[in-house]
Amino acid sequence: MSHHHVKVPHGRSICDAPDCSHNRWHPGIEPALRIASGETVAIETRDSLDGQIRRGMGSSELAGLSLDSAHVLTGPIHVEGAKPGDLLAVHVEDVITPDYGFTAVLPPLGLLSDRFDKPFLLHWDLADGIATSDSLPGVRVSGAPFMGVMGLAPSLERLRSVNRREALAGKAGALILPPTPSRAIPDDQDVANEGWRTVAAHETGGNLDIRQLVKGSSLYLPVDVDGALFSTGDAHFAQGDGESCGTAIETSATLVARFEVLPGAAASRNQSSPSWTSPGPQMQQDGSAGYIATTGLSVADGDVVHALDARLAARNAVLAMIDMLGHDYGLSPEQAYCLVSVAGDLRISSIVNVPHALVSVTLPRAVLPVA
Repeated sequence: MSHHHVKVPHGRSICDAPDCSHNRWHPGIEPALRIASGETVAIETRDSLDGQIRRGMGSSELAGLSLDSAHVLTGPIHVEGAKPGDLLAVHVEDVITPDYGFTAVLPPLGLLSDRFDKPFLLHWDLADGIATSDSLPGVRVSGAPFMGVMGLAPSLERLRSVNRREALAGKAGALILPPTPSRAIPDDQDVANEGWRTVAAHETGGNLDIRQLVKGSSLYLPVDVDGALFSTGDAHFAQGDGESCGTAIETSATLVARFEVLPGAAASRNQSSPSWTSPGPQMQQDGSAGYIATTGLSVADGDVVHALDARLAARNAVLAMIDMLGHDYGLSPEQAYCLVSVAGDLRISSIVNVPHALVSVTLPRAVLPVA
């Protein structure tokens, strides 16, 4: 089968050199490449924030960051023969990363955005499968690279339906990043005015942040438009389940994937959202030294129960872990928050024992410095 390569001009902003990159979801974006089912593509990607964060930057410099650019995606890739009712299988053959990554607290994003309302930045050196940071002496995070964003273009009908439902959610108080022409690429009026931002996951994929989609895994996406129109970006060198602070170890990458059209599979399975398979155990970090863990219940300040609220329980579990890491390992709250995001796993331990949801957060001892 043929092998293709989609290149991007690293070191240049998507605004200066859009070519095969974009930062909105819309079926009107022209394909960067056309392939046949069964063919393999090496897809280069920029980092999620389009190079706005660089080595040597300090946390105070994040104040001028624009989230309107996020995420920078490479594509779309048109797969011949794909049509609505099909599934597009994306078989991940490799995710190749460079030697640098970053983790940032970017309010108002993050599970604890009300507690961490100031920007914070960590730089990581990536070498031999391990991430280390001068700001976290003794911490060693094992790499398990994957693409945070993989998805297909929505139909115009779905795009407009989702825009309506998210507008209603915003009116009800949810944090929504609605369509905006600010820094939209391409700057075509239709795309800019109604194209989805890339922060959310949708029925056709998007910002999934599923850390198990590593080399050897397969992602199955329901096709909404002819050709499927696949795009990807937001590479992560490592991430914990939940990505608590809103970022992982962010980096650029090259995704090598084989694309396969499964005719009629979405319709026959009644599949309306992504599914995936994993090549083996779903572990990222070395667990041989054991784990530390904290838990949280769905109880808010003031001793108020929010029945079976897993998000509230997750907040309480992460806050407890931040306290533990500060007491036992001397980490600042910001350092601990970022470490949980890149190496800690949020797990729903109970969602049926009324009235409390119980969430655990686990962190491998091998990641941590010697106490």
